[in-house]
Amino acid sequence: MGPKSLAFRLFVSAAAWVLVVIPIAAILLTSLYRQSIERNFDARLDVYMTSLVAASTAEGGDVPETPESLGAPIFDIPFSGWYWQIKALKGAERPLFVSDSLLDQQLDLPSQEGVPPDDTLTRRSYGSGPEGERLRMVEREIRPGGDQSPGYSYAVAGDSAEIDADLAQFTTMLVLALVILGVGLTVATFFQVRFGLLPLRAIRHDLAAIRSGDAEKLEGELPDEIKPLQTELNALIQSNRDVVERARTHVGNLAHALKTPLSVISNEARAHDGPLSDKVVEQAEIMRTQITHHLDRARVAARSGVIGGVTDVEPTLMALKRALGRIYGEKGIALRVSVDKGLKFQGEKQDFEEMTGNLMDNACKWAKGSVAVTARRLSDDTISVSVDDDGPGLTKAEREKAVERAQRLDESKPGSGLGLSIVADLAHLYKGRFALEKAAGGGLSARLTLPAA
Repeated sequence: MGPKSLAFRLFVSAAAWVLVVIPIAAILLTSLYRQSIERNFDARLDVYMTSLVAASTAEGGDVPETPESLGAPIFDIPFSGWYWQIKALKGAERPLFVSDSLLDQQLDLPSQEGVPPDDTLTRRSYGSGPEGERLRMVEREIRPGGDQSPGYSYAVAGDSAEIDADLAQFTTMLVLALVILGVGLTVATFFQVRFGLLPLRAIRHDLAAIRSGDAEKLEGELPDEIKPLQTELNALIQSNRDVVERARTHVGNLAHALKTPLSVISNEARAHDGPLSDKVVEQAEIMRTQITHHLDRARVAARSGVIGGVTDVEPTLMALKRALGRIYGEKGIALRVSVDKGLKFQGEKQDFEEMTGNLMDNACKWAKGSVAVTARRLSDDTISVSVDDDGPGLTKAEREKAVERAQRLDESKPGSGLGLSIVADLAHLYKGRFALEKAAGGGLSARLTLPAA
């Protein structure tokens, strides 16, 4: 799964969203939880504030009285982190009353301008305690004798370490949960992408089966989004077969239309003596050779475009061996065939027979006593077929000339001279290679490299 893979792109895009959304969710959840625990903490402070106001207010008095205990021993322990104080709003440097936990200290409250009151006229803020600890503070302005009486600042503070510890514990659990969730989502995304792309893998598998000849069209139930692709590919495959079939029919009709008149001309010319008749026969044979060559090329080109042609190499070569054994039996040629097990050619059987048949026939014509045919797999997508004989062989210049169109190096041997040219054309059309080399025994070695199925 590389960078150009569709699965890779889908997985990365989904994973990127997970990496973006989860941290944002963590920040939002942490913020909401902090607000929640601050509200709960403030509610405790408000309870103590209410108790402090009630304990210090005398009926009909304008000045707070010394409050009794708030019912919370924590305010009696020196520097416990929980404190309260009552201080006049104007003209007082020291508080009127403080909790036993403050001893002779006082709370350093933020300025009233910096902390506006809430709906209950209470100011809520953070500050520092006498020991430098961080405190959560609530402050309220109280006028015991009414709106016209002197005002007093009532303040209650608690150690915010409880808030921080609670928040830290929640954050640890949240991070762990979100990490597990992120990993789970990433793994789920990976399998979701693979599952979602299964239909495309099925199409690829079916196309490979068509190419190898194991199937004729794409089959199976596919999702609605991919069904049109299956339909169009099947139509394309059928169109390809129809075009090839029409080309074959056209080539056959053209061959019949041209060769029949040429045969009539040749026969009529042979019925008369004289240089003119000989010239007509000669030119007619040249035309027949050229027509055969070009029609064979057209036929080969049409067949090479067929999708799904696959040929078993071993039975095809063995059938050719038997046929040539009957033809050249009187020469006593020892024709040996060696083929790798299960070797298959990616192409039409007729084309493979024509290529290897021409090479084997040519080798039998020139061999002194033996011809060796060897077929091997070179790689997953390539096979090699070599035909070696022990004949006189060819020079380098003759080997190059032999594959040219309609070249016959020895007129004493039967044939049109088109065989090796057709072999070269066929190999080229199948994107393979054809070469003539000197055999180890001194004869000729013809080598084909073709696509494997």
